[in-house]
Amino acid sequence: MPSDAVTIRALIVDDEPLARERLHELLDEAPRLTVVGNAEDGPAAVDAIRQQAPDLVFLDVQMPGMSGIDVIEEIGRDAMPTTVFVTAYDQYAIKAFDLAAVDYLLKPFDDERFEEALRRAREQIANQEDEAISERLLHLLQERDPSLLDEAEAREEPYLERIAVQGRGKARIVPVENISHITADGSYAELHVGDDTYVIRERMKTLAARLDPDEFVRVHRSAIVRLDEIELILRGGGGDYAVRLRDDIRVSVSRSRIDELQNRLGVDVLQRDDNSGT
Repeated sequence: MPSDAVTIRALIVDDEPLARERLHELLDEAPRLTVVGNAEDGPAAVDAIRQQAPDLVFLDVQMPGMSGIDVIEEIGRDAMPTTVFVTAYDQYAIKAFDLAAVDYLLKPFDDERFEEALRRAREQIANQEDEAISERLLHLLQERDPSLLDEAEAREEPYLERIAVQGRGKARIVPVENISHITADGSYAELHVGDDTYVIRERMKTLAARLDPDEFVRVHRSAIVRLDEIELILRGGGGDYAVRLRDDIRVSVSRSRIDELQNRLGVDVLQRDDNSGT
């Protein structure tokens, strides 16, 4: 969707009347844009955002009592509309982008700089619309085949670096780099970290798609292993396969995945498993 085709509902937040007036004049001249309100302080901005649900907020950083940053923290980063920070202090720029502001205007700003910020805001809003449409389509697909959405969503997300494990009223963060292997137990996955095991409610298919394939490989429908933890590929007398990890743990490998595993490891020699019972 072209960014200039999106009609924007904008909110102005600034404690300086002249600054609000200046922004209002610029926004009134902008095509396909409506100013839905003004707020002169942080609490009023929070109320206006919740009541008016604007698409775009021009948000002053320095306001008495409640700053623009406080406003975002009160609303919640994920719930905030597209935001352009307005500030007289350029040291706030990095913090603005940390808080997902699409741009910032350093006072005093000229018309050209304002137009650039507005263009970026339009593009972000248009992209959000496209993402929302894609999400609706994915959910329609899920109604036909529930496995589709999880896999598609997982491919769009960055690879996991840490996994939160809930338990006994608190959450533990498990760095992915510490996980040697993952096994399935019904609808749960068990993360193996040294002598510890952490349980999360997640499908193996989704986990496999969210883990870096340069570091992990799915060797069985119920097992994922870290590649650099594998010491040996073992072959049993009955044609069964397994891998032995550094901690002497054996993990089964399905016959349909053995070729991929050998290719990933760059080996074609299997050691016979003397503990296979054959």
